[in-house]
Amino acid sequence: MTLLAQHRQPGTVVVHGGRRLAGEVRARGSKNCALPLMAAALLTDETCVLHNPPFIRDIGAMAELLTSLGARVEANEKDSTLAITADSLTSTRTPTETASSFRASFLVTGPLLARMGEASSVHPGGCKIGERPVNVDLLGFRTMGASVESEEQEYRLSAKRLRGARLYLDYPSHTGTENLMLAATLAEGVSVIRHASSEPEVVALADCLNQMGARIRGAGTNTIEIEGVERLHGAEWQVIPDRHEAGTFALAAAITGGNVTIHNVNYDHLEPVLYKLAQCGVTIQGAGDPISVSAPNALRAVEVQAIHFPGFPTDLQPQICALLTQAHGESVIHERVFEARFNYVDELRKMGADIQVAGEKAYVRGPTALRGAALQALDIRSGVALLLAALAADSTTRVSEMHHVYRGYESLPEDLIALGANVTME
Repeated sequence: MTLLAQHRQPGTVVVHGGRRLAGEVRARGSKNCALPLMAAALLTDETCVLHNPPFIRDIGAMAELLTSLGARVEANEKDSTLAITADSLTSTRTPTETASSFRASFLVTGPLLARMGEASSVHPGGCKIGERPVNVDLLGFRTMGASVESEEQEYRLSAKRLRGARLYLDYPSHTGTENLMLAATLAEGVSVIRHASSEPEVVALADCLNQMGARIRGAGTNTIEIEGVERLHGAEWQVIPDRHEAGTFALAAAITGGNVTIHNVNYDHLEPVLYKLAQCGVTIQGAGDPISVSAPNALRAVEVQAIHFPGFPTDLQPQICALLTQAHGESVIHERVFEARFNYVDELRKMGADIQVAGEKAYVRGPTALRGAALQALDIRSGVALLLAALAADSTTRVSEMHHVYRGYESLPEDLIALGANVTME
């Protein structure tokens, strides 16, 4: 399978700052929704079709992984669909290189274990934003009767058939919740996941699994109940809008003092971001789809708590930090999810940002006149934060290592250009 996004290798993006963004833009389907839905296709021998997936690097990597297991993946970028058929799986081991490149690769272990009785994988990779263990998944599998062995960073799982169990999560991991929910659909008996993640992408996965014939109740709360069934069938799924991409467009409008209308949004999913922007003095129009974001007045300092949904999303924490360098006063950002999420701060300081980090808090003093600099994207979200800061800078900024950003955004530089930004790619 070939995805267009996989062949983009933009090394550096050059931003000439100082332009207000204006116009209309459309958010794409959610990466964090599409990836577990692709893994769910392994639970049945019938074809599953995804509508509106983002054609990004991580989707391409998951397609490559599924193909290596024996599934057939057909992409139609024109119609924006992915069709996955896993009727003749030939392997239950994820390839090391692919699995180590993105965290969602571990989501195939639950379906493989439930349907095939075994699975093996190296520790998953992804952005270096702090420790991201898979203990939640592994402990849950053990509780459901699986044998779990670990050798040189490879996990080997086996079970004749998983048994329903009561599962308590040490923290509400969204990938852990998804993996255990996927596994429990074919388990014998009833499973209950306590302290479950309530992220919108978890709810979307549960809805799609129910469409396949699963029996899941309580998704969106901290207690999810799954009654195992003998088999699942194929289905067609609509990938929900990407709240992180929509939030990025909203923040880009605000940091440039612009006026942008964003289509394909779920207001309820985006509300934590819009609420905080309104506190900053940003004008939000619309309470559905689309919404319009403008920032005609001076921005105000705020306090941000990056935490699990329905709190402010950690995946937009670096971007709002860039915005707050332009706000009047001292803002405080609390990072409650990933201990290394502030790794981008040194890059923003190269632009003149006044940011001090103390443990899980960052103190941002503004407004600061940002200046262009040579910067490096360290992960998906930090790279986007640097692009937003570059839009507000008074001169030219070069952001290298842009391959990180293309793992999560299909065409962000191009979208910014369409809104009036002066951006070139090398």
